[in-house]
Amino acid sequence: MEANKEYLEITAAKEGGGKHKVAGLAYSGGKMRLFGWSKPVVVDLAGMTVPESVPLLANHENHTLGRVGVVTAKADGGRLAIEGDIVACGELAEAIVEQGKAGADWQLSIGAEVEAAELVQEGRRKVNGVEHEAPFYHVTKSTLREVSVVAVGADRSTHMTVTAQLQLKGNSIMEPKVTKKETTPAGAAAPATPTATPAAVPAAVEAPKDATAAATPATVVAAASPERPAEPAPDAKAIAAEAVKAERDRVTMVKSVCGSEFPEIEAKAIAEGWDRNTVNEAVLKAYRAKQPTTTPPSVTVKNTGMTAKTLEAALSLRAGIGADELAKSMGDETVEAAMKDSDIPLQGVLAECMRLEGMDVPRTFDNAGIKAAFSTVSLPGILSNVAQKKLLQAYRAQPIIATRLCTSADLSDFKENQRFRLTDIGDLKPVGADGEIKDGGVSEEKAVNQLDTYAKKFCLTRKMIINDDLGAFLKVPTAMGNRAARLVDQLFFQRLMSNPAMPDGKPLFAAPHKNLLTGASSALSADSLKKAIQLFLNQTDADGQPVNVEPSILLVPTALKFLAVELTRGAALMMSGGAEQTIRPTLNVLAEENLSIVSSPYLSNAKYDGASDAAWYLFGKPGTVDTFEIGYLKGKRTPTVERGDLDFNVLGIWFRVYFDVGIREQDHRGMVKSNGAAG
Repeated sequence: MEANKEYLEITAAKEGGGKHKVAGLAYSGGKMRLFGWSKPVVVDLAGMTVPESVPLLANHENHTLGRVGVVTAKADGGRLAIEGDIVACGELAEAIVEQGKAGADWQLSIGAEVEAAELVQEGRRKVNGVEHEAPFYHVTKSTLREVSVVAVGADRSTHMTVTAQLQLKGNSIMEPKVTKKETTPAGAAAPATPTATPAAVPAAVEAPKDATAAATPATVVAAASPERPAEPAPDAKAIAAEAVKAERDRVTMVKSVCGSEFPEIEAKAIAEGWDRNTVNEAVLKAYRAKQPTTTPPSVTVKNTGMTAKTLEAALSLRAGIGADELAKSMGDETVEAAMKDSDIPLQGVLAECMRLEGMDVPRTFDNAGIKAAFSTVSLPGILSNVAQKKLLQAYRAQPIIATRLCTSADLSDFKENQRFRLTDIGDLKPVGADGEIKDGGVSEEKAVNQLDTYAKKFCLTRKMIINDDLGAFLKVPTAMGNRAARLVDQLFFQRLMSNPAMPDGKPLFAAPHKNLLTGASSALSADSLKKAIQLFLNQTDADGQPVNVEPSILLVPTALKFLAVELTRGAALMMSGGAEQTIRPTLNVLAEENLSIVSSPYLSNAKYDGASDAAWYLFGKPGTVDTFEIGYLKGKRTPTVERGDLDFNVLGIWFRVYFDVGIREQDHRGMVKSNGAAG
């Protein structure tokens, strides 16, 4: 693309004021040198998710004053173009516009969230329509988060220059005009019609010879006319003051990055006007050059042909994931190859990831070494995958009572989902002599369910890495797996014990629903259990016919667990003589019901409304009758671990755990509650 088409163009809004139209080239599709990446980076625009609107920032400053406008972005022909508005009125937005008036050249830089990347180590690869020579990182999947106006962009190697052009003339937009010196013959009078000229033109800026082809006009002049006065020239003092402040800030940044360890780089960076990316790159390169290429025994680096996959398997084995379970997802050959490295320490994992991507391994892992390790593509992914396996291991090991009592369903979104059931009405009728089949009917019954997201984050800290403490890191996803399993039970028992209202306006357990025993005689005993079973069996469908569902599960608080076992497991019941001396057979008919005993401490926990150590429940088999439903998002029935970006304010890397789940009651049939006490 020609240089004159790679610029950021700014025009005034018709109403004037602080709104200015912008358009330009945010990324030309080529290689970029970025801090924290050991090789150049090429972002594949074919794999980039581009939102409908993108924030326009000043110099990637992620705060309210740093946002200067909103743009729309479009990837076309291997390049990313933007257009939109500068709408802010703060100092940063005004500086961009004012320096544009003075002829400043602005560049653009993109901020994207990397979701997948690959290190191309040999040969060439075509990305964004261009062949790129290895080595480089190929970012195959990303999401555009923001576009920034910067003084020097990371895309300088591909000549991506974006030039600010201001086109101002009252209520109209016109092409910029470049002043040229006009020679007047000796003795000739000056032109009668004056033209507006700038108050001052910087000496370093020369007007291009061909105004129509120039990418950077020396200045912008709107022609004056009798109807419209000339636009005033920019305030040269304000522009100069802004430039001085920017230079001071840049020098402060250089000194901060270089510290006392790299004085030569500091002097050169200040003298040559380096930006932050260039300084960071030079310091990181110098730091690596000072490090020895050998590794002491404290950091294990084994040149055994280990790949990222076998490294993940070795770390999983050390974390306590069983070899048989691991082989199901990673393959027998990978697990077998990882066996000999299953004792690899945490620092060894960092060192191996650096070696795999051609980086020098430091003697010890200080801040710079840790940052360099996390700049690799493989390390964050390996850690998050191992944390996911550890979390799932803990989640599946935790018994979940709710899954034994509820049906499961997949929901497509987080809106309230309507759950409909068609209940047939009327018995089958005999077919008459004419062969006509009588019409039947159905009744539509409605229930709802809705998902919520439950989440927490944890961190692999600098302290854990330096202490080589993998166990401390893995304790967190283990605990979160346990918590996620308990969350399902917490949601279920909270809903069950609150006795919520059904669509007919009556509580879930109520006399009109024929599923509630009350009074002193409802305490758990052989007689009350027989009454509850009878009440359960007598439940009817919408047309008054029996639902014909047998009770299957007796749910009791922990205080009643052993009594429930005695009532339902013994072969005989010993009856004491009363006033009437009633004689009964010593046969326990309740044992014939084959009820499963499920005991839960949630039923008597005072943190839950409706808690009681006397109330108990009967449930039918899930799937035979709808009672409660556990909803999951699109079939994802376990929690998910994801890694976050490095946080400047935290010495470590964040991981997050989230779980999309929702539990709601579906039908009052198939359940019976006994209060277990008077009231």
